[in-house]
This record gives sequence, structure tokens and C-alpha cells, in this order.
Amino acid sequence: MIRHLVRAAAQLPDPAFLRVIILSILGTLALFALLLGGFGWLLAHTSLFDIPWVDTGIGLLGGLAALALAWLMFPAVMVAVSSVMLDSIVDAVERRHYPWLPPPRPIPLWRSVWEGVKFLGLVLLVNLLALPFYFIPVVNLFVYFLVNGYLVGREYYELVAVRRLDTAGVRLLRRDRRAGLFVAGVILAFLSSLPLVNLVVPVLAAAFMAHFFEEMRRDLPAAAA
Repeated sequence: MIRHLVRAAAQLPDPAFLRVIILSILGTLALFALLLGGFGWLLAHTSLFDIPWVDTGIGLLGGLAALALAWLMFPAVMVAVSSVMLDSIVDAVERRHYPWLPPPRPIPLWRSVWEGVKFLGLVLLVNLLALPFYFIPVVNLFVYFLVNGYLVGREYYELVAVRRLDTAGVRLLRRDRRAGLFVAGVILAFLSSLPLVNLVVPVLAAAFMAHFFEEMRRDLPAAAA
């Protein structure tokens, strides 16, 4: 896996990579600004107890919780935002490293958008359910990497796999390599938790998964048929 990660990182200066990095950063920041702004407005205009100091305290705690959740969900949200653009990253990887591959299956834009929306909804739901555990030392790290490792690994795998396999093949290869995909997801979730590094993780992860997927396909030719 480290070899694939190094190969992906070496291609970061590629213009196709830089374009998606810039657009995904801007899109994610805009989405978070909208979500946090809406949440802040809701807190400012909601009075639960009609006691000013109590409502102020609840507002502050709610704001801190929203910021903490935004930080924790940043990597997964970037995946959702950039998912409609990551096909170009996989195309660039295949052109450079796998030029013998036939053209991929065409993926309609609406499907990419829908998958991104579904993934974002799943991330929001799962992380909201896991939020209480994020305030428990040590447990929070375990839960964070367990949850986001699974989600991120699966999302990037399917992003790449649907281009080359039918539905049955995608499921078969995922099932046979679920442990490796989970480890890959944990690595990506860890990189996503690093300041500044997390800004390039969607692009890096898509390239990394393109290499990892081709390795998995070679090991399981029957699943990739």
C-alpha cells in the first residue's frame, strides 16, 4: 500500500490533479460555511428555556460541538464534494501508469452527483450517532478511525471499481478484499486528520485507490472479468 501511496503522491503536480484539488477545497469550504452559518442562525434564533444565560451557554456548547463535528467530518465531506470530479484523477492515473487498459464504463454525471449526496448523508448520520463517543479520550480515536476508515475506504473503492466492473464484480471484489480496503480507509482517514495534508487527500486517495484496485484485480481475475 505504501508503494501505491508514493506513486499517487508523485503525480500530485499533474495539472489534472491541481485543478480538482483547488475546486474541491473551494467547494468544501463553501459547503461548511453554509452549514455552519445555518446552524449558527438556528442557535441564535432558538430559545429553549427563555433564560438568557442558559440559552447563551447552550448556544456556545452547540457552536463548539458543530465546529468539532465539522473538523471530524472534513475528510468525508471533501470526498462527497469532489466525487463528481475524481473520475478525471483516475483517468490521469490510468493514462500514465496503465495505458493498455480499455476505455472505462461511462458513468453518468447524475449518478456521480447522487452517489456523492448519498455518501454525504451517510457520513452526517453516522458521525452524528458517533458524536458522544468523540468526547471520550482514547475511545474517540478508535471510533473515528473505525467509522471513517470504513466509509472512506468503501467510497473510494466504489468510485474506481464501477468504472471497470459490473455490480456483481464490485461486490465480489469488495467482499474478498474487505480487510485490505478497511486498512486503506484507515490510512486515508489518518491522512485526512492532518492539517493541510487533508486538503489534497481526495485527489491523493483517488489516485492511490486506482493503483490498489489494479493490484486487487490482478490477484482476483475471476472477480474482475
